[in-house]
Amino acid sequence: MKILLSFATLVALTGPVLAAPYEVAEKDIATLQADMAAGRISAAELVRAYLARIDALDRNGPQLHAVIAVNPNAVVDAAALDAERKAKGARGPLHGIPILVKDNIETADPMPTTAGSLALANNVTHRDAALVVRLRAAGAVILGKTNLSEWANFRSNYSIWGWSGVGGLVKNPYVLDRNACGSSSGSGAAVAASLAAAAIGTETNGSLVCPGSFNGIVSFKPTVGLVSRTHVVPISHTQDTAGPMARTVADAAAVLNAMSGSDPVDMATASADSRKADFAALSGASLKGKRLGVITAAPGAFPAETALLLARALDVLKAQGADIVEINDFTPPPEISADEKLVLQYEFKAGLNAYLASLPAGMVRSLSDLIAFNAASPRETVLFGQNILTESQARGDLGDPDYVHARDELKSLTTGALDDLFRRLRLDAVIRPTNGPAVLTDRVRSAGYGSPDSASLPAEAGYPHLTVPMGYDHGLPVGLSFIGPAWSDASILALGHGFEQATRLRKPPAFLPSLETDAGSAFAPAHE
Repeated sequence: MKILLSFATLVALTGPVLAAPYEVAEKDIATLQADMAAGRISAAELVRAYLARIDALDRNGPQLHAVIAVNPNAVVDAAALDAERKAKGARGPLHGIPILVKDNIETADPMPTTAGSLALANNVTHRDAALVVRLRAAGAVILGKTNLSEWANFRSNYSIWGWSGVGGLVKNPYVLDRNACGSSSGSGAAVAASLAAAAIGTETNGSLVCPGSFNGIVSFKPTVGLVSRTHVVPISHTQDTAGPMARTVADAAAVLNAMSGSDPVDMATASADSRKADFAALSGASLKGKRLGVITAAPGAFPAETALLLARALDVLKAQGADIVEINDFTPPPEISADEKLVLQYEFKAGLNAYLASLPAGMVRSLSDLIAFNAASPRETVLFGQNILTESQARGDLGDPDYVHARDELKSLTTGALDDLFRRLRLDAVIRPTNGPAVLTDRVRSAGYGSPDSASLPAEAGYPHLTVPMGYDHGLPVGLSFIGPAWSDASILALGHGFEQATRLRKPPAFLPSLETDAGSAFAPAHE
């Protein structure tokens, strides 16, 4: 099921395209803003240009399946912003900029918020998530909704990253039979393919940074509490956050400036306004004198090509004046995996029940209703089942002593382990490959296997985590992670910007069908 008006229909409703098509591919927000200010393109024309690209690459051509729905109001909204620019000037850096949002984030437009599930296929709430309110206030145009791993990867242990019952399987735009990771799969693939200027994803554990790394883009998981979760389909109030996904650190920072801030409905954000900085103030960013701890994995833990890319990244960081501190004695506490499983299942049950109860009439109203819907809908369960849903339903309430113990222990162990590193070694950040290169999408074993990742500890602690392109392994992107202590978001973005500007490694996707069938240009040297 694809909830997407055809491009031809939208053009008929909203007016003609540009006589000479405007090329949006790889353009950053500053360039788009300058072109609108100079009259080279309007916001409405910019929206149409992105819609044409969605039609060419998502519905046709490689058929990325990255976009679940386009906003029928987008061109009208953009035209209103054009009129406002003419009358009053631009609101700021995002005025008229088209942005996609993950389809677990509500918008007031006539688009459903499905979380990828057929159970919510008609879930039109007419509510803007608090972060969407902020984006609109900054002048952004909501272009549409992106596909995702169904229920943000919290339906089954056996499902494929990037697959949903509503949107199908997201393809990696670099090599189409490789996985786009998840759960913010569509946002990552859409940004990589220039289907929007930027996108919003969400993360509980890895769902921003893994798609960022696999799709060769910048993706930032903020400190939990910097961005509101109101009217975002929940998994865990302890770990959930939304974050920006873009092709440059500067673009991600500009979007974060707009979407972050306190929300009285989400008590986790009580400190957000006082903790905010100008995240886009990157012009003076420098790596000189910064202490970066690199966690050295056990031999063979990452592919050899990934290790080579890391070695070259470390050389760049040293050349820019950073002090590299090797961390070869660090082992995450063994209890955290079991603790996290308990915490997420308890919080998912409580949070989803509250969310579903707030929806319009006709929707499933509880987790038990959802399980029953899926059981009665073979299309939803025949491929992967729903064991995470049923295990979560079996949990008690948030007063259960098992939950309270696991929550408190998880927070103490993860923050303690990271804070000890930052304090003992006087580190500005911990760095590590985000993941290895994208794995083949495997419909039998699922895609949830491959090299280690760097997401879990900062996700469980609620700490900021940025991934920036580090290079390519046979044409597949690999990201470098910058992880910092709580509320160091501005500093982490500045470090990533410094590395990005010193390397400028990002290159656009090639939409190769497969590495296994195309042995020509696909096999680029690892150092490219």
